[in-house]
Amino acid sequence: MDRRKFLINTSVATLAATSLAAKPLSLVSDNEKQNNQAFYLDDNFLFNEITIDQLQEMMKSGKTTSKAVTKLYLDRINAFDKKGPAINAVIEINPDALAIAEKMDMERKSGKIRSKMHGIPVLIKDNIDTADKMMTTAGATALIGNYAKEDAFIVEKLREAGAVLLGKTNLSEWANFRSTRSTSGWSSRGGQTRMPYILDRNPSGSSAGTGAAVAANFCAIGIGTETDGSIISPSSINGLVGIKPTVGLLSRSGIIPISATQDTAGPMGRTVKDAAIFLGILAGVDAQDAITLESKGKVKTDYTLNLSKDGLKGRRIGVEKSFFKRRNEDVIAIFKEALEKIKELGATIVEVDLNSKINAATGDSEFEVLQYEFKDGVNNYLAKANAKVKTLADVIAFNNEHKETAMPYFKQETLISSNLKGDLADKTYLEAVEKSTMSRKIISDMLKENNLDAICGISNGASGCIDVINGDYGTGFSFSGPAATAGYPHITLPMGMLHELPVGISFIADAYQEEEIIKIAYAFEQNTLHRKAPKFIVSAIPKFK
Repeated sequence: MDRRKFLINTSVATLAATSLAAKPLSLVSDNEKQNNQAFYLDDNFLFNEITIDQLQEMMKSGKTTSKAVTKLYLDRINAFDKKGPAINAVIEINPDALAIAEKMDMERKSGKIRSKMHGIPVLIKDNIDTADKMMTTAGATALIGNYAKEDAFIVEKLREAGAVLLGKTNLSEWANFRSTRSTSGWSSRGGQTRMPYILDRNPSGSSAGTGAAVAANFCAIGIGTETDGSIISPSSINGLVGIKPTVGLLSRSGIIPISATQDTAGPMGRTVKDAAIFLGILAGVDAQDAITLESKGKVKTDYTLNLSKDGLKGRRIGVEKSFFKRRNEDVIAIFKEALEKIKELGATIVEVDLNSKINAATGDSEFEVLQYEFKDGVNNYLAKANAKVKTLADVIAFNNEHKETAMPYFKQETLISSNLKGDLADKTYLEAVEKSTMSRKIISDMLKENNLDAICGISNGASGCIDVINGDYGTGFSFSGPAATAGYPHITLPMGMLHELPVGISFIADAYQEEEIIKIAYAFEQNTLHRKAPKFIVSAIPKFK
């Protein structure tokens, strides 16, 4: 029997002491490191790759408790996040996590089960307010000390569902809206998050910490946020399923904003079903976020209904053909193999050219919109927050006064350019919004004219190296833009591996069509099973002869 299956079928309490057995990187000799050899941990964690359903079954049968599960995840974070491979994904631990888990166990004993998330440990991104003993800082030292007065709406939903909030994850500072040459996964408060597959690679962002933590099995599932690519990219890079829902499906109140037009939170998990379970928990109408009123009557309480391995049969899938002309032939080969599988599973493939149509129509209008809305949103958030800075101008001044700690590698030109913008009544802003959101009509028309259920593409290429000096460099592939500017749903999931690095495939559709792309993604996942657990390899550099 597989070791992990054996452990899962045995009492958790008696195995807690051995479930973290691993070979620490400190045992790798200097000679081995100098020879540029790749090494990885012998990782036998009890809950590696475990699903929400499996955890629920274990708690239901009495094989474990939420408190025991939570303790093991906290022990793993302690062993792997700051020590061992030092992923540095978790920016703060919730001191109340075990107490919450114990309460959920007591409710379970009394016969009360709140939801499918009852007693399940979760990590969330550090730009989401929690009215507890944890700060909300967006990774910025300027916001240290910001203890929220109220939970974000989605945190209220999380707590109502009985989930256990383990802590908060690191992110690209200000959700990657600080500099044009920033390094994803780095923040002045949290430092650099590392990618668990190969440790010198970038976990992508801005939801870098959530992506790395879920991939490294620090929790059952996590929450990220996206304006453009910040759920999809780190999910793809870290071998996860990420869902960027329709803007309006999930509330943004209590989340440090970038864009009222494009911002949304979303689940990041290791399986399609897990992500779908969490999406249904988090969705809902919030009086404090007017755009959620548009989702009334469109929200599903359960996005896992009618999932089937046959979910691609009879589907018509558009394929973004511009990816076939990109540089990395290995990534393209993985994509082509995925498309062959999609056809084999009964879908019809239709080539489309979505990226070029949207780029031609929208130009650089998106960045214009984001700068205006960032200034407006951050000023409104800070005015009510417990932070020592009360405006975006205050943040800029703080960073200038604390350059050595706040800006040791890259600066804040995006903060500055945003602060120079006018208000949301400016003609320039209104014209930019109209132009940027033309992507909605382009996507909807393309789906309708070609009778498509979804459009697919390469989510991202394989992860690049961490470079705090020069900043991020592109992988040559990205499919986040169209759905991001439109505010339409987007799901990514693994479609293969390239030299130990995950590569993801994306499916996008019309507004509030989450259920349909989840069905499509589930069918692809269950017929391919491409998700691989990370090996915590030290370096991708091979040994040269």
